Amino acid sequence: MTTERTRICFILQVRPDRLDEYRERHEAVWPDMLEALAATGWHNYSLFLDDNGLLVGYLETDDFAAAQAAMAETDVNSRWQSEMAPFFVELNGRPDENMRVLPLVFQLETQLAAIRDTPDRKTHS
Repeated sequence: MTTERTRICFILQVRPDRLDEYRERHEAVWPDMLEALAATGWHNYSLFLDDNGLLVGYLETDDFAAAQAAMAETDVNSRWQSEMAPFFVELNGRPDENMRVLPLVFQLETQLAAIRDTPDRKTHS
């Protein structure tokens, strides 16, 4: 039986005057950073950046606190966070310590599974 990973969504704010460079930096992330993320439990990790600087991150993990802690122990993460810090607005510490995690309010597959397991389900018109 496979265990479903926890979905994590977070936001940060990139400085509007640094958007193009931020995008460029993420076109070819350092190979050792990519390997460290994968090795420490960051799966299906994606970043989305709006033109107003809103950065939305998404990942799946077995244990987000453990994945964050494991990354914090890597040398490459320390170097990456140091280089990325100037891109962000109002940081209190490193960027990876300032992620505001958003609560999950809807997940299609979870609700579909629940109604499919209910014999007398009712539909709304």
